[in-house]
Amino acid sequence: MEKRPDYISWDEYFMGVALLSAKRSKDPSTQVGACIVSEKNKIVGAGYNGLPAGCSDDDFPWAKQGEFLDTKYPFVCHAELNAILNNIGMELKGCKIYTALFPCNECTKAIIQSGISEVIFLSDKYEGTDVFKASRLMLDKAGVRYRKVQARMDELRLSFNEADV
Repeated sequence: MEKRPDYISWDEYFMGVALLSAKRSKDPSTQVGACIVSEKNKIVGAGYNGLPAGCSDDDFPWAKQGEFLDTKYPFVCHAELNAILNNIGMELKGCKIYTALFPCNECTKAIIQSGISEVIFLSDKYEGTDVFKASRLMLDKAGVRYRKVQARMDELRLSFNEADV
C-alpha cells in the first residue's frame, strides 16, 4: 500500500489552523485568525480577533461605523497580535505567521518586533489603502518576507461526525 496522495501541504495545514481559529471570533462582520509556526513546523501561537481577556464580548460594541467609542476599533485585538501574545513562551525569531488577512500597520509593528521572519496571508482585500501600504513598507525595510498562500484547494471540510473518523 502506498501513502495517500491527497494530503494537505504545510501551508494549507497552517492556514487551515488560522482559519479555524477565526471561527472563535465574535465579530459579526470580520473573523480573522492567525497561526505562528516555528522553523521546525511546530505551532507556537494562535489567535483570532477579539476583545482582551477579562473584557466581556457582551459589554463592548461591534459596530464598524459611528462615534469612535461606539465602534469595535478601540477595543478589539487583531488576530496577529493575539497570536504573538498567546505564544507558548518562546522567542519568535525566525518563525512564520499565517494570517487570513494581510496584517495592518499596528500588527506589522508587533510582527517585526517579535522577530517573525515571514508573513503568509490568504486575502489582501485592503491592498492599496494607506494602512496596508505602511505595512508593506515596514516589512520591506525590516527584511520580513511576505507572500500569498498557494493552496491547491478552494475549501477543506471538517466533520465532527465520529463515523467520519
